Amino acid sequence: MNLRKNSKRINCICLVILGLIVSLGLVASSASAQKRKFLSVGTAPPGGAFFVVGGAIAQVVSQHTGDLNWEVSAEATKGTQENIRRLAKGELEFALANAAISYFAVRGEGAWRGEQPIQVVMTLAPNVALFITSQSSGVKKISDLKGKRVVVGPAGAGFEYFLEPILGAHGVSYEDFTPLHNTQAGAVDMLADGSAAAAFLGGAVPTASITRAAASQNIFFIPFDDAAKQELFANYPFFNAVVIPSGTYRGQDDAFNGMNVGAMHLITAADVDEETVYQFTKVLYEQRPEVVKIHPAGRAINPKNIVKDTGTPFHPGAIRYYKEIGIWSGPAPSKSSDN
Repeated sequence: MNLRKNSKRINCICLVILGLIVSLGLVASSASAQKRKFLSVGTAPPGGAFFVVGGAIAQVVSQHTGDLNWEVSAEATKGTQENIRRLAKGELEFALANAAISYFAVRGEGAWRGEQPIQVVMTLAPNVALFITSQSSGVKKISDLKGKRVVVGPAGAGFEYFLEPILGAHGVSYEDFTPLHNTQAGAVDMLADGSAAAAFLGGAVPTASITRAAASQNIFFIPFDDAAKQELFANYPFFNAVVIPSGTYRGQDDAFNGMNVGAMHLITAADVDEETVYQFTKVLYEQRPEVVKIHPAGRAINPKNIVKDTGTPFHPGAIRYYKEIGIWSGPAPSKSSDN
């Protein structure tokens, strides 16, 4: 009888212990789920390097977060201007942007209403952009665009921030031709069917849209005037010379003396906490070979390039990591500096 009572007592105790273990497990699981952090990286429409590189960054960071319990995803957007606005609203945590547009955004200049609270995480690949046209179009220089139909980028993407200075240095304005808005992929289609005489395309080299255009058409790279380039380099910190090696695109027999029209850079909102930016920067930098496997632009994640100043201040979390690995040589750049 006593044995039976003892057995029942032991069973009851075991059930209580098991219940506690299950309860503790559920609490731990719930706490873990609550701590899971979802981070979004804004990119751009498909067809350009931003879309591919942004996706690569999100994928690589998400796969190597270890104990951080992060889920990082890329989100296709209209591009830099939308990314900056959504960062300011807290709708994105990170985004790719063109340094030329960021330059004006943090200063509240151009169409920006007030200074935008964004900061740089790292400077990435040069945004090597240029006008391309069909070999048979008769357009041989930028001034020949007058009176033509020209694709100038997606509506709302902000290409005018670097295109207007480029055109102005060549004696051309938007009023001199018919500006058309389309994605880079759409621009290639418009060149192919003749609905546009030229298109302004670019990104990290090689750029998917230019590769596609060159594969299906005989294209011509419209050259920049040397004097115009020097004027742009002197007036803006985000313009600099870049050479596209011969053979980069089908039919390109000679090197092309192009321009970085505002480097691709990874940005965040100024109010994103320092630890999050620090950890994101650390993971991305340490796993940079994985980005290269997806797109050659990943090679820009190197000690000399990522801390380049393009006129927008760096986030304290990024600076903290760069100081830690010994590649930061000065204070955060000032928004109001002339450069």
